[in-house]
Amino acid sequence: MTDQLLVSTQWLHDHLDDPNLRIVDIRGHVIAASEPPPHYFNHYDDYLQSHIPGAVFVDWVHEITDPNDPRHAQIARPDRYEAFARRIGIDADTLVVAYDDADSMFAARLWWSLNYYGHRHVAVLDGGWLKWTAEGRPTSDTIPHIEPSHFEAQPNENLRRTADQILAGLQTDERVLLDVRSSAEFAGQAARASRMGHIPGAVNQPRPTLVQPDHTMPPPDQLRQIFAQHGINADTAEVVPYCNGGVSASYAMLALRVAGFEDVAMYDGSWKEWGNDDSKPIES
Repeated sequence: MTDQLLVSTQWLHDHLDDPNLRIVDIRGHVIAASEPPPHYFNHYDDYLQSHIPGAVFVDWVHEITDPNDPRHAQIARPDRYEAFARRIGIDADTLVVAYDDADSMFAARLWWSLNYYGHRHVAVLDGGWLKWTAEGRPTSDTIPHIEPSHFEAQPNENLRRTADQILAGLQTDERVLLDVRSSAEFAGQAARASRMGHIPGAVNQPRPTLVQPDHTMPPPDQLRQIFAQHGINADTAEVVPYCNGGVSASYAMLALRVAGFEDVAMYDGSWKEWGNDDSKPIES
């Protein structure tokens, strides 16, 4: 078992037959807010055609989200999350390796959500499906048979921040809010909410700038240089990434952890919550 945050395509290739490994295919995409809904899609049909051998499919749109939350992408409640994790056979000893075809955005969401619910043995395939197939590595159309497990969801609230916690923290300089939406959204020129702008004091680092041309994450030293431009360093008390609905922010949180920052928590409500709440202050 590995406790790495990222694993390489070569590492996964070498460990495809490990009995405690669960490979998760969580491919999907998001379309622009200017397009008519729905905006969120899974790539289950692609999975049926071809996937990494032994991989199980997880629907990021419905399976790990709360269907009763108007922000849509919010993490599923404990009982719903348990049902998903049990379906794909995750138990205490399972090493989960997640991949997608969206520069690890959805894989990172699974990484964060499993950590949030108490399962730390999870990594993201660096480069994902696009790097795997570009290298000509093996694929399969066989759907694996998985024995259900007995996963118990144990929320770790240290990894999640609420709107009220963010609001209370605006009066101090101890927390850095990292907005990973587009520069246009940050500047108040576009939005997936009723209001445009950003949370006061936030800094902007669009998620695509944290991805290399081969779809992998930049190395730790390069990430530290990127974050240092925003005053994020070893003395930073806490970094809270946010986006529109918590998905891109999951990737930013993973990047911060890869860079060596441990005091990181996610604002899961993100702009879909803050931007739709007239009682919360905004800047543009």
